[in-house]
Amino acid sequence: MLHEFTVRGRDLFAGEPDAEVRRQRNTRRSIALVQGDLLTNERAETAGLSARVWRGGVAGFASIADTSEESVRRVLDEAKKNAAFLDGQVALGKPALPKAPSGAFRMTREPGDPEQKAYVDFARAVDEYVVANCPKLVSRRLMFRADCMEKVLTVSGGTDAHTYLPRCYLYLIFSTETSEGVPVELVSVVGGYGSFDVLFRDPKDLFPEVDLLYGKLLAKAEGVRPAPGLKTCILGGELTGMLAHEAVGHTVEADLVLGGSVAGPMLGKVVASPLVSLTDYAHSAFGKSAPLPVYVDDEGTPAVDAEIIRDGILVGYMNNRDTACRFGMKPQGNARAYDFSDEPLIRMRNTAILPGKSRLSDMIASVEDGYYLTDTRNGQADTTGEFMFGISMGYEIKNGKLGRALLDTTISGVAFEMLKTVDMVSDTVTWNSSGFCGKKQPMPVGLGGPELRCTLMMGGR
Repeated sequence: MLHEFTVRGRDLFAGEPDAEVRRQRNTRRSIALVQGDLLTNERAETAGLSARVWRGGVAGFASIADTSEESVRRVLDEAKKNAAFLDGQVALGKPALPKAPSGAFRMTREPGDPEQKAYVDFARAVDEYVVANCPKLVSRRLMFRADCMEKVLTVSGGTDAHTYLPRCYLYLIFSTETSEGVPVELVSVVGGYGSFDVLFRDPKDLFPEVDLLYGKLLAKAEGVRPAPGLKTCILGGELTGMLAHEAVGHTVEADLVLGGSVAGPMLGKVVASPLVSLTDYAHSAFGKSAPLPVYVDDEGTPAVDAEIIRDGILVGYMNNRDTACRFGMKPQGNARAYDFSDEPLIRMRNTAILPGKSRLSDMIASVEDGYYLTDTRNGQADTTGEFMFGISMGYEIKNGKLGRALLDTTISGVAFEMLKTVDMVSDTVTWNSSGFCGKKQPMPVGLGGPELRCTLMMGGR
């Protein structure tokens, strides 16, 4: 584990009203069992220092793959040189950025880091249960993925921090065939925030998840293709979360707004049904810890919730300190860097549509002819809000009742138009935090939401 900087690290900021030094260590652990054979068994880490200095409205950045105290002055001096050079080139002449609230924050519990054997033994025990209880599988893969970002941040004005963001997941990937010999596949991901030793105590705890996934896969193998066209659909919480992140969240990141995203001219305007509200949560949501809590961002800004849509109206963006000044908003802790050599960018944390008042059973009963879409494995969207998501599991709804399972399909639309069709929102929220957001650099994020009844375009076969 890293140690906090000494006080003399702050002394190096003399004469620099806006500077940051970040010491960071990223770890990654992974194993993969394919048909019972161990094909991946990996432990990796990166560590280093970075510094950023703001001068005249531009930032000089430098990094080095060394975490020693002696390297702090070296990397900071290099960042100062880069800032002076850029300032001389563009000569914006802007004053120093407003300082974030001063203080210090430190995580109270360090995450565990078990040996690889613990991951392998656990996966093998689950795999033995799969073999014994899922006879119709054509193939099976069990993969553990664990990663952790540890950061020690010292700033000239703001909140110093020593933080961890550990997470660990077990991926269950099952496939079988339809009666025509067409392969079908489903994935279940178990885990979340925390380390392996906290999240995975007993392989038997995973047996019900295996049974559930296997049952869904067999139903999918007997599934049907949905009819293409504009349909009444109920999106499951996982899909709502992907919509919130991919098709809405990126459009309201302030750097992308400055780059011309669709959200630029929409501030203060109706972008969704009045039933829809959306927030990027910092470290707690709905009375509980958020899936991947962020307490202080990589500029030293204490993290607070960023409200984006309130009752259908776009009310805010996600900012760093620089863009917050440009838009006359308050920074809320959205500047994040993935590796020590990465400069902080405006990133989401835990982005979700808020729950409503409807029960899922009532939502299903209200649909005469439509679909309930529950699982997705991929999706894409751009800064126009246009999206296309792959659907890996769903069901027909006929006369208010769930019908046959669906084979793989797609949905598409424009987020700020589709959200205006929402007329029912469920009272529960489903979170997903196992993936990475890929905006220039990867970043662990949480996304979630309730079920939404809406109208959208089904892709059919």
